[in-house]
This record gives sequence, C-alpha cells and structure tokens, in this order.
Amino acid sequence: MTGQPSSRFLPVDLSGSRVVVTAAATGIGYTIAEAFLSRGARVAICDINGEALDKATKSLPSALVRHVDVARADAVADFFATVDKEMGGVDVLVNNAGIAGPTANVEDVTPEALAETLDINVAGQFYAAKHVTPGMKARRKGCIINLSSIAGRLAFAMRSPYAASKWAVVGFTKSLAAELGEYDITVNATGHQVSESGWGHPTCDVTETAAVPNLTIDYPVGPNP
Repeated sequence: MTGQPSSRFLPVDLSGSRVVVTAAATGIGYTIAEAFLSRGARVAICDINGEALDKATKSLPSALVRHVDVARADAVADFFATVDKEMGGVDVLVNNAGIAGPTANVEDVTPEALAETLDINVAGQFYAAKHVTPGMKARRKGCIINLSSIAGRLAFAMRSPYAASKWAVVGFTKSLAAELGEYDITVNATGHQVSESGWGHPTCDVTETAAVPNLTIDYPVGPNP
C-alpha cells in the first residue's frame, strides 16, 4: 500500500495528518502505518529489523523509514529530529514497539532480560512521548496511542517481566492523559490478545482490540481534580 484507498480500513480522511508508528516494519505496526497512509496521512516509521525495513521501504514508498532502537534515548532523539525536519511535527504517535521478553520462573529471569524488556516496552514509549509532547502542547492538539496488552490487565505465570512492562504502560498512559488533557491531547492504551507476528510465531502484542472487550483504557481529559 502506498496511500491508495482501501476497503480494509475505516473511511476517514486523514489528509495532512503527521503520524509516527514505532516498530512498523512488520506486524500490527506495519498495518497501522499502511492504514494511515491509505487515508492520506504522512507517516514516519521506525524499526530495529533492518531486513524488514528494507522491504517496508519498497512496499511503503511514501513513508519516512528509519532504523531505530527505541531503547536508546539518543537514537529516539535523532529519529524525531529527522521527523521534525522532514514532516514539521507529529500529530499522532503510535507507540507500538515491544518485545515478548523471557518466559521463565522469576528466579530464572536474568537482570539483562528484565532490563531489555522494560527498556523497550516502557522506556521506549516514554522517550517517544517525550519528544512529541512539546509540539502537541504548542498546537494544543495531538493523539498518543500506547500499545499495552491483555497482560497489562491480567496475570500470567512465568511472564512477569512482560506483564510488569505492560502494566507499566497502563500507568504511564493514565498519568500522561491526566497531564496532557488540558492541552486537548488525547492519550489512550489498547489491550491485545495473541495473533501472528512478523517474527513468524504468536506473541501477545499483535491482535485485534475489538476481540478483547473492556481492555481499551480511557482516562478523563484534563488535570487531576
């Protein structure tokens, strides 16, 4: 898809909207980017998978495509500097990047595996939001969508790093919504169930939200009472 209308997506006009989708070379991120492009938005995507990015560059030729490790604050800063230069700002941020992390008893989880899961799934979203928020506040308009998971609402044995990261996304989303509501910036999280990912095996990050009732997290717009 290169921006042509498609009956796969909702019939809305997003012409002129500037959108960033992280981890969008494959899976749900790719489909989100494809949907925005098909409705006229300008889209920038990033991913850490170089081979998938090469394919995305060809299949989404109108998108701005960059190799970025969202766990690195400096890499995220450089990416958004490029986005600002090329697109003039960001109206919509989709924080899609995430990993499954280790599957193990808590005593067997290494510090490195825990840190990697939290760095990508939580810090990566924080870094991206940090960079888009000033422009959105100045314009008094914006939308941030954070991908959480059913693991951010339920408990899963032997999945403690992943579940902890997704519960953290929920807390981050609610706090950011309360912080930014007075600027008419909406912040929401979505919860997902298992589907097929770009890695070729099921994960908890790729799914249709509609299949999981009551897992979209809405928070009142405005500052804390």
